[in-house]
Amino acid sequence: MADLRGLYQEVILDHSKKPRNYRVMEGADHQAEGYNPLCGDRVTLYVKLENGRITDLSFQGSGCAISTSSASLLTETLKGKTLDEADEMFEKFHALVTGEAEGGQAGDRSLGKLAVFSGVAEFPLRVKCATLAWHTLRSALKGEKVTVSTE
Repeated sequence: MADLRGLYQEVILDHSKKPRNYRVMEGADHQAEGYNPLCGDRVTLYVKLENGRITDLSFQGSGCAISTSSASLLTETLKGKTLDEADEMFEKFHALVTGEAEGGQAGDRSLGKLAVFSGVAEFPLRVKCATLAWHTLRSALKGEKVTVSTE
C-alpha cells in the first residue's frame, strides 16, 4: 500500500509541476472561472464541443498541487468524452474524493489515473482543492457566468 501511495504522490506532483493542457484556448465554446478562497486556488477552464463531445479542454490558473494536478488530469481524462460521460466521470470522481465511493471505487478502472486522488478523502479540507476544476467545468458547460466558489 505504501508503494501505491508513493506512486499516487508522484503522479500528483508530476501533473502539478508540468500540468497538461495548461493554456488559454482561443475560440472556446465554453469558459468558466473557479475560486477556492480557503486555499487560494484559481482556475479558468476552456471547452470546445462538437456534436455533444468534448473535443478540446484546457485550463489556466494557480493553486496548490492537488488543485493543479486535478485540473490537469481532468483535461486529459475528459477529452473525447461525451457530455454524459463527463457528467458520469464527475460523479465517480466526486464520490472518490469525498469518501462516498461504494466499496472499492478507487479501483474502478473507468477512473484511470484519477484514482490517484483516492487519499484526498482522508483530508476533508483538500476535497475542495481536488474538485474545484470539476465544479468549474460543470459551470462552463451550463453557460453560467458567475465565478464558481467552493465556499
